[in-house]
Amino acid sequence: MLFSGPNRERLNRIASVFLAVGLLRGSPVFAGPSVDEIVARAEQAAYYQGQDGRASVSMRITDKQGRERKRRFTILRSNSAGGEGEQKYYVHIASPSDLRNTVLMVWKHPAGEDDRWLYLPGLDLAKRIASGDKRTSFLGSDFYYEDISGRSPQHDRHVLKETTDNFYVLDNTPKNPESVEFSHFLAWIHKQTYLPVKVQFFDRSGEPQRTYEALKVENVQGRPTVTHSRIRDHALAQETDLVFDRVSYDLGLPEAIFTERYLRNPPRQYLR
Repeated sequence: MLFSGPNRERLNRIASVFLAVGLLRGSPVFAGPSVDEIVARAEQAAYYQGQDGRASVSMRITDKQGRERKRRFTILRSNSAGGEGEQKYYVHIASPSDLRNTVLMVWKHPAGEDDRWLYLPGLDLAKRIASGDKRTSFLGSDFYYEDISGRSPQHDRHVLKETTDNFYVLDNTPKNPESVEFSHFLAWIHKQTYLPVKVQFFDRSGEPQRTYEALKVENVQGRPTVTHSRIRDHALAQETDLVFDRVSYDLGLPEAIFTERYLRNPPRQYLR
């Protein structure tokens, strides 16, 4: 069994978070969804709520000696009018001072490779990020560039490994194993909200490589939203926490924000 001892207890505590904030009251229960439906609903819950969204994010990176580094940034996100899962992301770094006004912009294409840009204000340089760099560290943290905007489900094969009282457990294997550093990953999907509350990546020897957990969930504008998450790199014995505040949806963000012009000229009115 995947759930036993401390692991079962921890996941049950995560499930209780949903109950504590009232996210299960009146929630519909879907009997026997297909794997494809679970995957689609989980992606929607994690990355597509509302037509657009904004969040201020505090990042804390803790190494194995307990030393901390902190970052602060704002994420703007828009679901493209064209549909088919197309999205645009704008990530503006506010601190520390040596990273201030650095910008990451992503045009997410689920059917193909994403377009990514990084603006470095110290060099006044806007550069494209190669597709091979999307699974490298974001701001020196344990999150990868791809983690910020999400990995397309189309890149993996999905199998329902286990169903418990609270979770669907999916085993996901990359269709192109040479393009990634992991062999497969398990995802624990909450059955009522469809939020992924735990994702564990494994290396090619079968050992845990990185583990993501949703530590806090709140109801924001009627939508269950992860407001504290953590990812741990097991090899480095290092972890990164993300705390989201000032989260809001359906702001009517202008499409113009998500263009190269705004890499050098941040839209201050949406970053406050």
